Amino acid sequence: MQSEYKLTLPALDPDQAAPLAKALLDDAQSKLGFVPNMYRVMANSPGLLATYIDGYNRFRELSGFTPAEQEVVFLAISRENGCTYCVAAHSFLADQMSGVPAAVTDAIRNGTPIPDAKLAALHDFTRNMVTQRGLPNQADVQAFLAAGFSESQMLEVVLAISVKTLSNYANHLFHTPLDSVFAGRVWTD
Repeated sequence: MQSEYKLTLPALDPDQAAPLAKALLDDAQSKLGFVPNMYRVMANSPGLLATYIDGYNRFRELSGFTPAEQEVVFLAISRENGCTYCVAAHSFLADQMSGVPAAVTDAIRNGTPIPDAKLAALHDFTRNMVTQRGLPNQADVQAFLAAGFSESQMLEVVLAISVKTLSNYANHLFHTPLDSVFAGRVWTD
């Protein structure tokens, strides 16, 4: 999904970016071997990029979710928000780095039943938190807790929603072009 209006700000290379954004783009280059287009457009607002990267890293490091569970959360949010860039990127990460079974990733992408009860409960809770604007009902919470997750992980889902909303909305505004590394997992809503 893309906004009707497309921002005219350019995607920035590290040498074009403000000092804070430059440092973050240089760090991405050294860690990933490339600077994702999403980072390059978000660099137009160094505070946005810094907040996104900090929150993203804290979720990855501190959430208590496994890498596969983290991808389920990010995919659920990005799909619900209609972010073609993030669904493709997190599908790639799910496939290549996080150990998410392809059947689970494809079910999330396609909006079909997820063939893993625990991951389905995580997906459903996350999706409900997005669609219900942080107001889950008792059944949503009980299903999440019954699947083995904790109340503190409910707050981690809030963090992930915050982080992905930053990137999803920026991508909507920029019509961010997909990086070639993610091209095998193109997604349209």
